[in-house]
Amino acid sequence: MTDTASRPDSAATALPAAEDVPAVPSTSTRHETVVVLDFGSQFTRLIARRIRECRVYCELLPPSTPWSEIVARRPKGVVLSGGPASVYDPGAPQAPPELWESGIPVLGICYGMGLLAHGFGGETARVEKREYGPATLDVVPGGADVPGAALFDSLPARLPVWMSHGDALTRVPAGFHVLAHTANAVAAIADDRGHVGVQFHPEVVHTPRGKDIIDNFLKRICGCRGDWTPGNVIADSIARIRAQVGGSRVICALSGGVDSAVAATLISRAIGDQLTCVFVDNGLLRKDEAATLMEVFKEHLGIPVVHVDAVDRFLRRLAGVIDPEEKRRIVGDEFIRVFAEQARLLSAQGGPIEFLAQGTLYPDVIESTSHDTVNAARIKTHHNVGGLPEDLPFRLVEPLRYLFKDEVREVGRALGLPERMVSRQPFPGPGLSIRVIGEVTHERLETLRAADAIVVEEIRKAGLYRELWQSFAILTPVKSVGVMGDYRTYADVVAVRAVTSDDAMTADWARLPYEVLATISNRIVNEVQGVNRVVYDISSKPPSTIEWE
Repeated sequence: MTDTASRPDSAATALPAAEDVPAVPSTSTRHETVVVLDFGSQFTRLIARRIRECRVYCELLPPSTPWSEIVARRPKGVVLSGGPASVYDPGAPQAPPELWESGIPVLGICYGMGLLAHGFGGETARVEKREYGPATLDVVPGGADVPGAALFDSLPARLPVWMSHGDALTRVPAGFHVLAHTANAVAAIADDRGHVGVQFHPEVVHTPRGKDIIDNFLKRICGCRGDWTPGNVIADSIARIRAQVGGSRVICALSGGVDSAVAATLISRAIGDQLTCVFVDNGLLRKDEAATLMEVFKEHLGIPVVHVDAVDRFLRRLAGVIDPEEKRRIVGDEFIRVFAEQARLLSAQGGPIEFLAQGTLYPDVIESTSHDTVNAARIKTHHNVGGLPEDLPFRLVEPLRYLFKDEVREVGRALGLPERMVSRQPFPGPGLSIRVIGEVTHERLETLRAADAIVVEEIRKAGLYRELWQSFAILTPVKSVGVMGDYRTYADVVAVRAVTSDDAMTADWARLPYEVLATISNRIVNEVQGVNRVVYDISSKPPSTIEWE
């Protein structure tokens, strides 16, 4: 029922050429699929992650999705997420009425449990004291003789769970049994048709056995085998790419990150020399990164790569720009312009190029508010999602569009990519332009590159690189007074950011050892000209984002 705000567990504009992203991806017909209807909970993306971790493919859809589109996916189960509304409110979002008689197993979480109860004649009401935070769940002794009782199979009779609700079940619908309760609420109900509702949130890490509960729903109630494996993802992606591209040529944007590398490798496996990769040095990369990346591409990918030096043109476009959204738009736009020029050159050599390949991921789509999440607020525009120009001269190939970052890493390893590429920390598409707060100039980029190189070097020396989701430096627009060599200084302030996360949807600031922070600070102040102060960012996401811009 009504979710209340909390800090989650750890941690737009739709793309043009919509025909390249079918309403019902072919993965739905090749793999066991579970549909998650998103009623606006901040935890909905975590539900999807937990399902994928159980090796079951799932898709997030808005509750307004026509029933015909849902059944076209042949779902083995449907999950109803939490949400901020109350089921009895006028205009509260509803599940498709056909769902209740479809025979498809349903798991309703929080608000979703309220929908399930109301769908079968039960009642919910606002409680005087909302329940938020940890609670203890007691499974009803002996259980009930209904399929939904399998939700707690092989689990202790008493479990810690996470609650976040302002409504509670006041009348159990006819035909349902109470499976569990807490001191303040009915915690789980089920009937004999595979309909299950839980008041708590099994998707967050604050419910330690939550993944086991979700796995029980998927395997014991929905009958899923769990066939969403890297090998199957690769085979399915290759088939989809071939079907989409046919005999056409593809140009792929290589950034040096794991996403574009995996996308390029998948496409190369699918269509061979129909693919040409282009690496654009936009001047917004980390220290010595362009040369290092070209070496890796040549050594491990075995794919022809065109190296384009576009440093000057990017910096000219960014001159005087301080708004972060405008920076993102400019970088995305200039990338496409460069690619259009390269495509014309390559077309003159070997025939027209119709497709542009990108390493877009599911979180990119979600945060930029695509058609997948029509009720979500746009946090920021991702340059390869919402920052593309309307006159895009290509159709898009995005083989990773429905994958989370950890799934991409698994696929990369299965493809045989080197670990130093697969485990590389994410790097934003707009590069250092959004880590230079304020105007982007050559001088400010060089200052940031030098500071950032020290951060990464010391994180690696401390053996912390793979434990962190991201670690980097930010050049702030702030100057501060300092004393160096008995002289007054008035110089730049550098911020250091290091976070832990599973997928960038949520993140927590990393508790780096003091000695590591001290070394980073001392080195930056002593080795980077024009910097006299270093600060450490201890903000989590939410309320902050990982990047400052």
